[in-house]
Amino acid sequence: MTTYFFADTAVLTGRTLRHVTRSVDTVITTVITPVAMMLMFVYVFGGAIDTGSVPYVNYMLPGILLITVASGISYTAYRLFTDMKGGIFERFQSMPIARSGVLWAHVLTSLVANLISLVIVVGVALLMGFRTGAGLPAWLAVAGILFLFTLALTWLAVIPGLSATSVEGAGAFAYPLVFLPFVSSAFVPTQTMPGPVRAFAEHQPVTSIVNTIRDLFAQRPVGDDIWTALAWCAGTLVAAYVLAMATYRRKVA
Repeated sequence: MTTYFFADTAVLTGRTLRHVTRSVDTVITTVITPVAMMLMFVYVFGGAIDTGSVPYVNYMLPGILLITVASGISYTAYRLFTDMKGGIFERFQSMPIARSGVLWAHVLTSLVANLISLVIVVGVALLMGFRTGAGLPAWLAVAGILFLFTLALTWLAVIPGLSATSVEGAGAFAYPLVFLPFVSSAFVPTQTMPGPVRAFAEHQPVTSIVNTIRDLFAQRPVGDDIWTALAWCAGTLVAAYVLAMATYRRKVA
């Protein structure tokens, strides 16, 4: 059964990846938004924001990476919604394949598509002056955190992808996730915020993730932020996975 699951998932992942390659505009759209934000913040607002001796592009890149992921997972919900409305799930149910393979194929496709987007965004940041002396272990740690963050949000995207009643509804859930970094330490130090806003910013998940990635790039000790970041990502992943599978069983299986 396990062998069939992996084989079926691999075949179905190839199918969803082909859909992505045939609509490259989705990847381009996912990349354009964070790159445009990065250009605007660095070249328009960056000079007015005091980040000490840290170049502003270095300071804000972690937040841009999270926005890139949040933008990308909206397309996961869209692709799932399209398959649901197109009757693909029902057709696969009548075939001798692993039932959850279809779902995992969309999740794996999301990871690959977001990886491509993140690489492009980091490449643009390098052209804009981003520099880091971080070694391989630090880069691997950043990659691991982004992987866990992407996986958690992807499973979160599965829920509206399966249950939405319209295309707009399937993708709209990502909007709050895109704007969450703006009320965090992603673009400005939280010390400059009014009391209630600062309290929210310092205790929401994005801030701990941003601070951890920023410290890793700057070769600073990460402190307790990394454990908070991992706890938020892991907790979100578990909750989203449970709810997504429950929704899948109710809607399809």
